[in-house]
Amino acid sequence: MKFLASLLLAASIFLFSCGPKWSEKEQNGIMIVTQEDGPTLGYSPESGVTILTAGRQAFKDLNKNGSLDPYEDWRLSVDERAADLASKMSIEQIAGLMLYSGHQRIPGGGFGRGGTYNGKYFDEGGALPSDLTDQQIEFLTNDNLRHVLITTVESAEVAAQWNNNAQALVEGLGLGIPANNSSDPRHEASSDEEYTLGAGGDISRWPGSIGLAASFDPQLVRDFGTIASDEYRALGISTALSPQVDLATDPRWYRFGGTFGPSPKLTTDMGKAYIEGFQTSFGGDEISNGWGFKSVNAMTKHWPGGGSGEGGRDAHYGFGKFAVFPGNNQQMHMTPFVEGAFKLDGGTGMTAAIMPYYTISFDQNPEGENVGNAFSKYFITDLLRDKYQYDGVVCTDWGVTRDDEGMAVFGRTPWGVEDLTVAERHYKIILAGCDQFGGNNDAEPVLEAYEMGKKEFGEEAIRARFEKSAVRLLRNIFRVGLFENPYVDIEETRATVGKPEYMAAGFEAQKKSVVMLKNKDNIMPLDASKKVYMPKRMVPASSNFFGEVIPASIELPVKQNILENYVGFTEDPAEADVAIIVIHGPQNGRTGGYSEEDRNKGGNGFLPISLQYGEYTAVDARESSIAGDSRETDVLNRSYRNKTVTAQNYSDLIMIRETVAAMNGKPVIVILKTSNPVVISEVEAEVDGLLVNFFVSDQAVFEIISGKQEPSGLLPMQMPANMSTVETQYEDVPFDLEVHVDTEGHAYDFAYGMNWNGVINDERVEKYRPGSKNSD
Repeated sequence: MKFLASLLLAASIFLFSCGPKWSEKEQNGIMIVTQEDGPTLGYSPESGVTILTAGRQAFKDLNKNGSLDPYEDWRLSVDERAADLASKMSIEQIAGLMLYSGHQRIPGGGFGRGGTYNGKYFDEGGALPSDLTDQQIEFLTNDNLRHVLITTVESAEVAAQWNNNAQALVEGLGLGIPANNSSDPRHEASSDEEYTLGAGGDISRWPGSIGLAASFDPQLVRDFGTIASDEYRALGISTALSPQVDLATDPRWYRFGGTFGPSPKLTTDMGKAYIEGFQTSFGGDEISNGWGFKSVNAMTKHWPGGGSGEGGRDAHYGFGKFAVFPGNNQQMHMTPFVEGAFKLDGGTGMTAAIMPYYTISFDQNPEGENVGNAFSKYFITDLLRDKYQYDGVVCTDWGVTRDDEGMAVFGRTPWGVEDLTVAERHYKIILAGCDQFGGNNDAEPVLEAYEMGKKEFGEEAIRARFEKSAVRLLRNIFRVGLFENPYVDIEETRATVGKPEYMAAGFEAQKKSVVMLKNKDNIMPLDASKKVYMPKRMVPASSNFFGEVIPASIELPVKQNILENYVGFTEDPAEADVAIIVIHGPQNGRTGGYSEEDRNKGGNGFLPISLQYGEYTAVDARESSIAGDSRETDVLNRSYRNKTVTAQNYSDLIMIRETVAAMNGKPVIVILKTSNPVVISEVEAEVDGLLVNFFVSDQAVFEIISGKQEPSGLLPMQMPANMSTVETQYEDVPFDLEVHVDTEGHAYDFAYGMNWNGVINDERVEKYRPGSKNSD
């Protein structure tokens, strides 16, 4: 009996040791496979995918052929898997992979009323918030699209469930290629949000890029990237359409606040830290070379730099399509890419993707072609691919293949190729060396471009060109583990997104972004006994980046309960010890720099973009613009010389003057909320205290004012002395402004800021201030 028992035990041990090294269980409708010495797998039982066993380990049979194909084998390298899969894909599947969707809200899909559900408007069709719209199902199924840009989400849980629904759908299609969902920056703080120690939130809140730059601390930016990537992956997002490392060398540019400022050195260091934080996985989450299940692909933008639009105008519109280089300084604008994004210190090596900007980099192509950067073989192949050896994904900015519909129409930007058809634009972009089309849900023009290539080069050559892009795109999906498990655990999402320690880190970063410019007679910090008068602010009517109207209002600019957490509050300036005024930087409107009204009256339509509040006449502007378009429907000379504008929020300046008079000699502190440099001379001499808030929470600013936190932020820009210096500076050259000097003798230059002891002069200033002994 003992012998028989021993024999049975030995047999059972033998069988167990030869059995599979994995097990599976159901979790919220998804099958989760765990295994020894291998990755966790996730699949939908409704997709038709089954598990294959090889070497006692588990693999997903994504194409459902009953055998383990190289692309399904997680033991192989990313390059081997991507090449195998690309070779198996039809041209229709590759064309779909080359699409990047238009903006998708969850729930509801696109802009306006969005999409439909079972043929009815989404909000009327009985859909759950996490259900896919008819249009999303269409482009995922029939157009083979696999890259989705997500905007607003109802909640973290809804976003996670939507991801799982989308992944279950595409897993059951064709070769089982997962969706690579993406997001523009979504962590920026809002002014009225309150942070409570130990509390969670919908997502952690941080300064935007220019606020992060004000910290002059790359490690803080890397920490942000690590936290943000964890939250992104919990939402089902695996690509970040960021960072924006354009050098903001023109102070008027609408997108200045999305950059790290004009400094090549600071922007390079901040950009590297941002990308490293997003892309790097650690420990058990790492797959190989720093990539893994917590990695988020960074799409760095905008090659070769978009911060030098003539007159500060922006290329989302036809009136701003030209970037100019009067200082012959185009090479410097590539520095954050060449020395930063392409030379990471960590294992991921370089940024996963690059986005060219809309602009025509005017007269920078030696061959003389002036077209938008995505259409330019010189910028994409000759420089990016060949000279700088970048072999990652290149994705166009959104809407570059759409037809132009006028100078002031947003998001239709085929600059320099307006005469081509939509399909011809796709073909030119492919020949230029790009891989992907931003904002296009429709595969048809990509397939038309393939047919053009077949006629010109033959099918074998154009097929090889398409496969090259497919391999690049697939690498970014393999690296972050989506082929193994594209699903997210809803409970883990709840526990991760906006968790207290992430909220705390973001709030600390907000406080570090606040810059104190002036503190006459040490008026700050204020103690809780001080009574503060804060005037209500008139908010002028405006419209957002997409043209949606925001009506005018009059409001207390800081919630009263936030104020009263730090100081006393009174509505009577006679009772107050000090006044605190909140203003915004001068506002020029959504289409700043252009006026249809001026054009209709016989002008050329072009106006100054003003950085001052009061009336401004551009007497120092160029008589003839550097760039222009000779077509009959466009404008060759875009000069606005001698034209006059006044900031839409001129009322902010009036409010300051009225408050100073009402306070009758008592101290006045101004909080300037801005993303751009400001001609501050109209304001500064009249007030005792001045702080810059790069649109972080009011609570963070009052932590400074009340002395709970010492100010440490530094100006990531120059504050110009006047508009004359703005007009005469070169759009492509940093640090060429005459700067404002205040009543205390302080120059508001790059890297200037104050703490309670006076002007800050620490290692950050020495490292990054131009001309300091430790800068380079």
